[in-house]
Amino acid sequence: METASTRRQIRLRREYLYRKSLQGRERQTYEHKRLVREALASGKKLPTELRATFDKLNHEITLEDDKTSTQRTHIDDEYGDAGLFDPRVCVTTCRDPSSRLKQFAKEMKLLIPNSMRMNRGNTRVDDLISTCRESEFTDVVVVQETRGEPDGLVICHLPLGPTAFFTLSNAVMRHDIEGGAAPMSEAYPHLILDGFQSELGKRVSNVLKCLFPIPKPDTRRLITFSNRDDFISFRHHMYSKTGNTQNKDHVTLHEVGPRFEMRLYQLRLGTLDQKSAETEYVLRPYQNTAIKRQIL
Repeated sequence: METASTRRQIRLRREYLYRKSLQGRERQTYEHKRLVREALASGKKLPTELRATFDKLNHEITLEDDKTSTQRTHIDDEYGDAGLFDPRVCVTTCRDPSSRLKQFAKEMKLLIPNSMRMNRGNTRVDDLISTCRESEFTDVVVVQETRGEPDGLVICHLPLGPTAFFTLSNAVMRHDIEGGAAPMSEAYPHLILDGFQSELGKRVSNVLKCLFPIPKPDTRRLITFSNRDDFISFRHHMYSKTGNTQNKDHVTLHEVGPRFEMRLYQLRLGTLDQKSAETEYVLRPYQNTAIKRQIL
């Protein structure tokens, strides 16, 4: 029997899909309004195909403000509340995790502010997502492994999606860093997102940055996502100013860890439990040889 919470999630999903289906029509209307604005601003004649609908379009333009004058997409609906509230993230693992993966999940929990680590046990994916929805988590992070080595990361945004799937490689835990790791700070970190140039790259950077709350200006904790040839390098540092009379702005970096490399292989518009959700991007085998083609 469906609960009120389940019916609410179904209704929200239907409304979201309906708004997404209207994007093509709204895009055409937005383009017509843009042509009308340009014609009115330059004093030129209206295009012939817009003369019949000029009065209606001009009336809508006069009623618009700064927020409604730009076209909204399903991406705006997914992250419409970003920045208004601090995100709450649930960190969990695949079933039957090894001790190394459990340690990696603990470090991910310490890495992401306002996060909570959940023991997976035998919980199914749909039960996991529904529980996180009811607990008002904004994101679910699932770490996966092969033979004790972390090799997968799934980030699912709630309640509507999207879901990003990454492969992990060269994972180094905090206790494996040469020279020892710096103490883990609980301050909200500054984010450095480097090399995300394409529309898909900006989409992925949006997925990553919305895991973290807005930091204070004076925090000395840094998290870096650096994209090079579609491989995203993750680094975590603390910095200290060791200026003297000759060089007052000298900064020293101290690595905190963990560190790893990521590669996006799928981006799905729905949540993790929706197997039939539309796929926005998927890495095909023939793309591995396309060296000059950069997706992000």
